[in-house]
Parts: sequence; C-alpha cells; structure tokens
Amino acid sequence: MASEDLKKEIHFALENATLGRTLGNFCKTYPARREKSYAGVDFEKTRKKIAEVKSYAAEHIDEMIAEFTTNCEARGGHVYHAKSTEDAMEWIRQLVKEKGVKTIVKSKSMASEEIKMNHVLADDGVLVQETDLGEFIIALEGNTPVHMVMPALHLNKEQVADLFTDYTKVKNNPIISEEVKTARRVMRDKFTHADMGVSGANVAVAETGTVFTMTNEGNGRMVGTLPPIHLYVFGIEKFVKSLSDARYIFKALPRNGTAQRITSYISMYTGACEVTTNKETDEKCKKDFYCVILDDPGRREILAEPDFREIFHCIRCGACLDVCPAFALVGGHVYGSNVYTGGIGTMLTHFLVSEERAAEIQNICLQCGRCNEVCGGGLHISDMIMKLREKNMKEKPDALKKFALDAVSDRKLFHSMLRIASVAQGMFTKGEPMIRHLPMFLSGMTKGRSFPAIAQVPLRDFFHTIKQDVKNPKGTIAIFAGCLLDFVYTDLARAVVADMNSIGYKVEMPLGQACCGCPATNMGDTENAKKEAEINIKGMEAEKYDYIVSACPSCTHQLHLYPTFFEEGTEMHKRAKELADKAYDFCKLFYELGGMSETGDGKPIKVTYHDSCHLKRSLRVSKEQRELLKNTKGVEFVEMNDCDNCCGFGGSYSLLYPEISAPILEKKIQNIKESGADVVALDCPGCLMQIKGGLDARGIDDIKVKHTAEIIAEKRGLI
Repeated sequence: MASEDLKKEIHFALENATLGRTLGNFCKTYPARREKSYAGVDFEKTRKKIAEVKSYAAEHIDEMIAEFTTNCEARGGHVYHAKSTEDAMEWIRQLVKEKGVKTIVKSKSMASEEIKMNHVLADDGVLVQETDLGEFIIALEGNTPVHMVMPALHLNKEQVADLFTDYTKVKNNPIISEEVKTARRVMRDKFTHADMGVSGANVAVAETGTVFTMTNEGNGRMVGTLPPIHLYVFGIEKFVKSLSDARYIFKALPRNGTAQRITSYISMYTGACEVTTNKETDEKCKKDFYCVILDDPGRREILAEPDFREIFHCIRCGACLDVCPAFALVGGHVYGSNVYTGGIGTMLTHFLVSEERAAEIQNICLQCGRCNEVCGGGLHISDMIMKLREKNMKEKPDALKKFALDAVSDRKLFHSMLRIASVAQGMFTKGEPMIRHLPMFLSGMTKGRSFPAIAQVPLRDFFHTIKQDVKNPKGTIAIFAGCLLDFVYTDLARAVVADMNSIGYKVEMPLGQACCGCPATNMGDTENAKKEAEINIKGMEAEKYDYIVSACPSCTHQLHLYPTFFEEGTEMHKRAKELADKAYDFCKLFYELGGMSETGDGKPIKVTYHDSCHLKRSLRVSKEQRELLKNTKGVEFVEMNDCDNCCGFGGSYSLLYPEISAPILEKKIQNIKESGADVVALDCPGCLMQIKGGLDARGIDDIKVKHTAEIIAEKRGLI
C-alpha cells in the first residue's frame, strides 16, 4: 500500500494546476511530434542497433574502461576510476582544492547529481553554476528535476520570469525570448571567469578515449571550451566500443528526448587540447582534462542481475516519461527521486539512489506498457518494474496485499466469498445492476465511477444449460472465463459461446479453473501466481481441447506466462506450455477461425474502439477486432483520439490509486464523447468495468460500452 507521505505527494501534485497544464500539454502532443521527427528513420532498426552496441559494452565493461583510460591518457587526459559515489566526490573535492578552483560552470550531468556534487562543493565554499537553462531555473527554484531531459517542464513562463526577477533584481517579463536573453547575460560572465567546467556524458567511446555531449544550447560546448580545466563525470553505462557505435544513439536521442530530428550541438572531447590564451601573441597552453568514471556497487549489481541488465541500454532520452499516463499527472517530483524520474527512473533509483524511494514509486506504474513501445534502447521497462515488485515482495512483503492475494489463490474460499458478496451487495445495488456508492473508507472506490453488481448466479453454475446447436463441430474450445466473466459479466460469456458456435465450434467450461493469477503477478507475489498457475493447468486440462479462448486479454497474457513458473523438462512445464500455446484472445481466435463473414442486421450504429493495454502491447492484437467490427453490416467504425491510451483501470491500481486512475478515466471519457460514437467497443472486462462505470457515474446513458464479442453476437442475431 502507498504510504501516507506518498499519498500526500500525489494529492499535492494533482492540485497543482500549472503542473497539470504544462505536463499535460507536452505529453499530449509528444507522440505525434515524435512520429513526425522519425519520418524516414527506421526506429525499430535503430533501437535494435543501440541495444546491440550497449549490450556488447556491458558484456565487456572492464575492457571498455581499460581501453578508454589508455586512449584518453595517451592524449593528455587524466582518468579516475571511482568505486563508489563517495569515492568519486572525495576525489573531485581534492582536485578542486589542489587547483584552487573557486567557481565552476556545469552542463547537465545526472551523474554529478547522484554524487551530490553541487551541495558538497558549496559547503566547501565553491560556487557551482548550472548552465543548462532548465537546470539553472530549477536551481533558482531550489528544486530537483521534474524530467530527466527537461528538468523545468513543470514551470510556466510567468513563474520563470518571477524567478529571474528575484535573482537579477531587475523586472523580467514573461516572454520566452526575453527570458532566454536574461539567462545568456547571466551566463556570459560566469563562463569567462570560471575556473573549471564540469560536463555529463551522453556517450564515452573506448577505442578513442572520446567523450560526447549533446545539447540544445551552446552552453554545454562553452563549459568544455572556455574554462582552463574540464572535468567529465559519467557512469560505466555510457560506454560504447567505437565512434561508429555512437551514431545510433545520436540518431535516436533527440527524436526520443524532445521530438526533434537533431539538436544544435554535438561536442566531442578527446583528451587535453591546446587553447589560445592570448590573441595578440597567439600564446597557447594545454587545458587540463579529467574524467571521473562511476563504477559503484549499484552499477555492478545491475550488470550482475540478468533481469535488470538491459538498464545499461538506456540512453537517458526520457521518452518513457513522455508517454506515461501517470507521469503526465504527477510529474517526476512524485514519480521519481531527486535525480531520476519515471519508469526507468524507478529502476535507476533502486540501484543508484534509494531502494526505499524506489519501493514507493514502483507502484505508480500502471503496467500499460507504453514506455516499452518508445524506449530508444529497447528496454522492457514495465517488465523490469514487475521484477522489482517481485524482489520487494520477497524481501519486504506487504501484509495486507499478501492476505488478499492468499485469499484469491484459494479457489474455493475466493469463490465462496464472491457468492456471499452477491447476496450482501443488495444494500448497495438497491436492485439495480450497478453499485454507485460505497460507504466510509470504501467510498474512494466509487468516486468518479460505478461498479457492476456481482451476478446472482455465476457462469459456472449455469454454463451447462447454455444451448449449443453445433452440427458436425470443427473442434472443441475451452473457455477460460476469468473472475469477471465467471462472476460478473456472465452475458458476455454467453456471447462468446454463441460467436464460437456460429463458426462451427463447441465450447466447454472446465470447472476446475480459478483466478488466472494476474493480480498476484502484478503485485510481485510469484508464490501465489505459481499456485494459481498450477490450479489452472490441472483444472483446464488443455490436452482435451483444440483451443482455449478468453475474453480477457489480461487473463490470456497471464496464461502465456505459465511456462515461466516451472523448470524446463518437468511435466508441469510441458502442460503449462500446451495451455499457453492453445490460449487465444477472443478476437484473435474468432478472426483466424473464420469469423469475418459479412453479416449483421444492417441497423446503423456508430462504433469506436478502446485498445486495452494487454491486448495491444502484450498480445499484439489491434487489427483483428477492428476488421471484425468494420465487416459487420450496420456498423460505422470511427477511431477516437488516443484510442490506445490506458483507461486507468490497471486491475487493483484503480483501487490503490483512485486519485490517479480517475483523471486518466476522465480523459478517456472525453475522447469517447468527442468521437460521436453510440457504442464503445473493447475487449477487456476490466476496461469495460472502468469505462462503463465512469459513464454511469456521469449520467451518460446514451453511449453504450460493449465487448466486441457482444456486438458481433447482437448484430448477427446470435443472442
């Protein structure tokens, strides 16, 4: 459960209108701008190459460090190999003291923020001036970055003008061009009088000893050229083998980071160089050039753990933040640490900054998977967060979560509880199919949405009564109902059966099935997830059936995970694989088995579609359901804006974080209304619960929400 402190942080962020507006506008426009920036560039090919070169560097990291050190020092540079953040900072302190440094100009460097360089040197009486515009602004604000690439994204021009006015003691107008001029005036004097420049690295090339910095501003280049001493601080994850390897990173970094095709400045530094100190006499001297390489225990732990090693593929573009629905609402001050933010920031925070903070913010992730789609290094960020949850659940289990998941994994107990609830709910339903208000501490669950009532008779109790007139069946399909079809949306199950019957397949329901285990997996409880896998493998008896159909993508996704719970070569692994291989989402299976006949009642109806996260991103199904709908006579299909954005359900997420779930749902409902559709089609019972409940709570009864299976069955006269 989220701590009270984190809940307070969330509420504070949500109440910040400026934050909501600035982040919301940026994140809303980012996908289209990013797509435009990639025109003519094969993104998948590019990120595959990035993953290859970064993976090679990670596998040969000690060779990379040695080769870089040799080549850098051969060109007059000095390299210090720091074994901890404390070690790095102490070495820098001694360097600053030895060189008599009093003023430092610094370009953007997250590694320097890890080691708290600014604060430590300030305590020593050294002035450290941030020169990146965003970092300069948040330094004046006394804050930390809200975004890894755009640290001051949470502020508007009026707030920046106020900060500049306080700093310069001169009135600054909220005009961006004037604010940029003010920053330049302030910086010019700092650059010309600085004793040292400090830079962060985007890439470090082993074979030449070259360090790269990519910036939108000229400040980063001036940091490296004007002061007599230049210091780079970077982690071992920044290494690549060759200059040629670096090009892939720079092809993706600006496009992913700011949705630009190219930035203004790419600076390359290879050891010490001569600089002119007197224009009149052409007198020259050699700059002092230093590199501090962070090789701390946290980074070595990343390399040592196969589940997290691909963190080294990260190019720090921040794209995972820009498409994250939770980040768009609360920003990096909540969803992050004082250094790293968002989904990848959660992982970096765990290993490099604070395990305690990471344990808090990991649960802000909705598991929608959008971050995986845009990651420049091809990281599976949402999967790694799941692994982190698993790690935390084993080391520091949440007693309340564990109790609830233990109950769900006990099939007989859980089903008994649902049967009792179906009777007890009467005081809340008042005979209606929706629960609109829950009392006391449960009231937050029904804020902004209604809940469907539990079915009076579960599917398993009457399935045998469903008439299936299938002559000469082509095969037999087992339905995996999951909790919601079994105990809530029983009519949806009837539609699935009718649809499959219509194309010549008989459907059976194995009664030994239980919860798929998705809630347990999502919360990191692999013990209960495996227990539920065992129940379903035995209960479904997949060997008896040609296919297994589910109308819930989350369930289907979980069934596909079952083989990972068992050791290869064992009987349970063999049975798990057979179940996984036969398990299909309804639309995928219906489409492939011949469901595309041009039938329908012809009655006009305008339908839009909401893509569930697991269906589109885990199961890779997005075409089939649209073709089925478009091929149904009477259906006019229209796409809604942001059709594949999360609805905010996220399983237990909507219960644990209703304050984040609610505004995400609000955006989805707005997009639905703007589509002008009569019906919202979808293929996830969880999304059905969330969106239908949201419309009901708002009194919107002229827009229906239906599973694709229901629309097909109704329009074809099957039910």
